[in-house]
Parts: sequence; C-alpha cells; structure tokens
Amino acid sequence: MRLNDPLATSIFFKSKHYSLNLSFNRVLDVLEVLERKDILEFHKLKIVMNILVGDISDLNYKDLSDLWLLIRDNYINLAEKQHVKYDLQGNLMPIDEEDDSKRVLDIQQDAKYIYASFRQIGINLFAEQNKMQWAEFQALLEALPDDTIMQKIIQIRCWEPVKGDSSKYKMQMRKLQDKYQLRKEEIDE
Repeated sequence: MRLNDPLATSIFFKSKHYSLNLSFNRVLDVLEVLERKDILEFHKLKIVMNILVGDISDLNYKDLSDLWLLIRDNYINLAEKQHVKYDLQGNLMPIDEEDDSKRVLDIQQDAKYIYASFRQIGINLFAEQNKMQWAEFQALLEALPDDTIMQKIIQIRCWEPVKGDSSKYKMQMRKLQDKYQLRKEEIDE
C-alpha cells in the first residue's frame, strides 16, 4: 500500500480499461468462491471476475486467467513478502518457515471477532460494505490494537507455556486455546 497513490478503481489490460471493484466485501466473496469444492475451476474464474470486474464477455479463458492473476498479485495478495536475509559474509540465510506454519486467523471463521474488533475501533464493517477497499481493510486488520478481541484471540492461539507459569494459568490458557482454535473445515455449499 502506498499512501501517495489512489486506490485502484480500474485496471488497464490488453489495450482496454476495466472497472475494478475491490471493496473488502467483494474480495471476501471472491475468497469464499475460491474455497468452494463444488464449483469447477473454469466457473470459479468466471464468477470471481464477474464479482471484481463485471462484464468480461470480451475475454477468452487465457486472458481472463491472466487478468485474474494480475489483479490477485497486485491488489488482493497484499501480505508482506518475506525479506531475503544475508549473513555478514553476504551468504543467503535460510528462510524461517516456522512462522508461516501456524495459522492464527481465518477471515471466515473469525468473522464475528473481526467485526467486533473493528467496532472497538469505531468502524462498522456492515456500513462500510462497497465503500472500504480491500487494501484499507487489510491495513486496519493487520494493525488492530492489542486490546481488541481479535488480537487477544491471536495471542491465545500463539500462547505457549513458559517456565514460571502456574498450573492454573496453563490450564486456563489451554481451555481458551481449545475454545478459539481454528477448525479445519471445507466449504461445500
């Protein structure tokens, strides 16, 4: 995200401008479609592009796929790319994959906690539908204050016992981890 650039509302592709609706609720719809197991990939692509772009009748499948990848890589997958690290001699350091192995947030499963957290900072996500852009939503979600319910749940999910924790505290934290653990669930609607 660059603060000196306007948020994207169109995209230029194959000598044509296409409208682009990247409101957070539309991107969430896209993510749900992509998770569905009962929709063929070809149909998923058409549905996703209709949600984000609208009329795509002039594009063949290859162009549609290329446009989707362009949108996904530049406007939806906004997570910071892991920085390459070098040691003092300039040798490439191994990438620490341990941090990526444990999911601590799932937008679908944590929807009510995300909503409540945004309310805690004065934002009603329902009122912001079709207004707040995905980049804005992502920035706010990643920077939620520590006292919001979502951040507290993330802290619970990440908690590991340390020397000095009482048995009672460990038991309470394990109960909370059970309560707030992410389910492994497939969407088959």
